[in-house]
Amino acid sequence: MATLASEAQRPGIGTFERYLSVWVALCIVAGIGLGHLLPGAFAAIAAAEVARVNLVVAGLIWLMIVPMLLKIDFGSLGSVRQHWKGVGVTLFVNWAVKPFSMAALGTFFLGWLFAPLLPAGEIPSYIAGLILLAAAPCTAMVFVWSNLCDGEPTYTLSQVALNDVLMVFLFAPLVGLLLGVASVTVPWDTLLLSVALYIVVPVIAAQVVRRVLLASGGQAALDRLLATLGPLSLVALLATLVLLFGFQGEQILAQPAVIALIAVPILIQVYLNAGIAYWLSKRLGVAWCVAAPAALIGASNFFELAVAAAISLFGLKSGAALATVVGVLVEVPVMLSVVAIVKRTRGWYEGASA
Repeated sequence: MATLASEAQRPGIGTFERYLSVWVALCIVAGIGLGHLLPGAFAAIAAAEVARVNLVVAGLIWLMIVPMLLKIDFGSLGSVRQHWKGVGVTLFVNWAVKPFSMAALGTFFLGWLFAPLLPAGEIPSYIAGLILLAAAPCTAMVFVWSNLCDGEPTYTLSQVALNDVLMVFLFAPLVGLLLGVASVTVPWDTLLLSVALYIVVPVIAAQVVRRVLLASGGQAALDRLLATLGPLSLVALLATLVLLFGFQGEQILAQPAVIALIAVPILIQVYLNAGIAYWLSKRLGVAWCVAAPAALIGASNFFELAVAAAISLFGLKSGAALATVVGVLVEVPVMLSVVAIVKRTRGWYEGASA
């Protein structure tokens, strides 16, 4: 158990993560500029597809996802029962509240309130992107958020491992259901292929590599690999964003307010779901060191998977892809604010129950 704890409890937020929103903003500028200057290169990248899977983007997404999955020890699932109330709260919020609240918020704001300000033909695609963003709980950054609020590391690791297992089985049917409710045609073959490419195969590959490394060189060998892959993962994320904004450039320049409007339901659902998880944890008598990461896991999204699924389902130039990238743009500042809120309200939380 000491190994599991040490694996999850020490990550702090690095320079890249702290200024992720800045890098995304720079990618917007770079992508729009490059898309205008090199339209032929971007067209060639868009054409590199097999079975509707863009090979360039698929490679970049794998570089983003696999290093994160290498950190997950599915052996920690045995410790779920130690914090079963906190696990129950997070599962409820992640799978029964967050995707549905995002669909409702997206429909209300983008489909009705902001509809006159958005390109009518893209509104269903924007809503679909929000649904994809909310349908997958965060995997890697949760360890950072949990550490920043002194969360229980064993709970965090076991909850993330459990969510990764559930994603294999629940992501496709949940997305299919909500896209149907949002009146978006669901290409089931592409959706299932996306689940296989970006969840099932990476999870299996990461666990095989993890076990081989731990058996041959121990935790030190795994840490060395993660240190090597870390920069590649960050470069892959930035490159993917540049590509997306290169294809979205004309639309963004024509309607620059689109990004701000898409961000509204994302911001609301983060605070809503964090608040629900935190309040439920208090009502159920969950220790604060578990309730704090429960709120953070309930609120954050696996945006790398959302970006990959949006590109596979709707294309690089789609509104869905743009909507998922807006989630990347707001992720760090919003989640840091949630960390600050749960830390400042610890006294209230540990006081007498209301």
